Amino acid sequence: MKEIVQTEHAPQAIGPYSQAIKTNGLIFCSGQIPTDPQTGQFVSGGIEEQTAQVLENLAAVLEAAGSALNRVVKTTIFLADMQEFAAMNTVYGKFFADEPPARSTVEAARLPRDARVEIDAIALA
Repeated sequence: MKEIVQTEHAPQAIGPYSQAIKTNGLIFCSGQIPTDPQTGQFVSGGIEEQTAQVLENLAAVLEAAGSALNRVVKTTIFLADMQEFAAMNTVYGKFFADEPPARSTVEAARLPRDARVEIDAIALA
C-alpha cells in the first residue's frame, strides 16, 4: 500500500508526479528545486541560497509525511555545475550536521527551470 504525500508548504508538482510517496516504512521524496512555495518563483541569490531553499522544501515534504531531515537515509544531488560543489556542500552540511545520510552527487546537463541544484531523498517514515 502506498500513500501520496502532499503539502502546501513545498512547491506543488509541475508534472504528473507526487511530492512524495510513503510506503513500507519509507518515504520517497521527489526532487526539489529552489522554488519558494509562497511565490512560485526561485529564491534570489546563488547556489547557497538555492541549496537552502531546496532543503527547506524537502523538510516540508518530510514533515507532511510524518518524518524529518534527521530521518533521511539517502539523497541524490544534481548540480548544474560541479564547480559549485563546495559551496553547495557547506550549506548541505548545516542541514545534515549529525549522522548525514548516504549521498550521490552528479552534474546534470540541465535541471528543471534551469535550477542550479535539485535534491531528492529517501527517509524513514
